[in-house]
Amino acid sequence: MVIDLQLERLIAFHKALADPVRIRILCLLSSGPLHGQALAGKLGVKPPTITHHMGKLREAGLVKEKREKNTIYFHLDMHSLERKSQATLQTILHQTKGYDQMDENKQKYRREVLKNFFTAEGKLKNIPAQRKKKLIVFEEICKGLKMGEKYPEKVINEHIKQYFDDYATIRRELIVNKYMYREDGFYELNPKEMWSVIE
Repeated sequence: MVIDLQLERLIAFHKALADPVRIRILCLLSSGPLHGQALAGKLGVKPPTITHHMGKLREAGLVKEKREKNTIYFHLDMHSLERKSQATLQTILHQTKGYDQMDENKQKYRREVLKNFFTAEGKLKNIPAQRKKKLIVFEEICKGLKMGEKYPEKVINEHIKQYFDDYATIRRELIVNKYMYREDGFYELNPKEMWSVIE
């Protein structure tokens, strides 16, 4: 099993959860934002303890902060929690199937699909009707995007237009098939473990 950047992120995510105080903090934040003093009072610990645990949760991308005057409120990042939980499930289900290591026949099939649906200049002729071929095409389009980088919609549109003029359709398909997710007008690649699986 190859431990890549995405798996390292999942490991950090589970390390952040491997503490009863941090689990209780997330439970409290699930009901709404709270500041550090309130969390310390509810959990019966000292503020520096809360500061330590919030640092771990922040590193794992599980909480967000919002300052109101002189007080910092912590919010549970439910979207991040759901994504990383789903990514963990996908990793367990697909890693043992050689998800990142296609055998020779699959590589040959992939090359044929790309040859048939892309011009020599790299333009997509049309979107395949068959799901398997369609997913191969979408993975190819995602190659030029970087993991961990947030892209404004305009940038994503321009990236897709390099391959296909109907960028809105492709953009929607990338979301539906979990290659990307959208939040506050920005797009970011999901961990590969969450991508739709090419059978």
